[in-house]
Amino acid sequence: QGYQGMVDGGDNIVEVSWESVSSILQVGGTVIGSARCKSFRTHEGRLQAAYNLVQRGITNLCVIGGDGSLTGANLFREEWSGLLEELAEKGKIDAEAVKKYAYLNIVGMVGSIDNDFCGTDMTIGTDSALHRIIEVVDAIMTTAQSHQRTFVLEVMGRHCGYLALVSALACGADWVFIPEYPPEEGWEDTMCVKLSE
Repeated sequence: QGYQGMVDGGDNIVEVSWESVSSILQVGGTVIGSARCKSFRTHEGRLQAAYNLVQRGITNLCVIGGDGSLTGANLFREEWSGLLEELAEKGKIDAEAVKKYAYLNIVGMVGSIDNDFCGTDMTIGTDSALHRIIEVVDAIMTTAQSHQRTFVLEVMGRHCGYLALVSALACGADWVFIPEYPPEEGWEDTMCVKLSE
């Protein structure tokens, strides 16, 4: 359950084997679960998470998420040595553990359908979202043609028009709005002319 699992510990932190991940290729979404974690935003929450990791000898994390998850990971890394010292002062871990687990290594992977992160060709989730949009448009097209109607489809992407633009190209849309290129004054008339053509 993301950071919540790290804070709660117990059965949320488990070792997986090849058998554990067998037959998950076709499963959508996050098979290991995902949760927003208010407690990880607090110092006490991060302290508990550090304790749970040290208890299991874990000093390597692979964090897949968006801005919040990756910001949290960086903060956790920055605080790591201080958290261990605090745990030692409280008598929860010994000085040897502080030395042994002195470094926290983090790999951050961007999990966002928006495809709005610089330095990566495609963020995790973008391709799946694009496929889903195209499936939906394929289903709508039949209805649009039989009823001779125009359909307006809104896709996600926040401030990034990647999904809108690429799905519009893939589906042969007649008109597309993207945040990077806001419509100019009088776009309504221009659009009507283009559509009537």
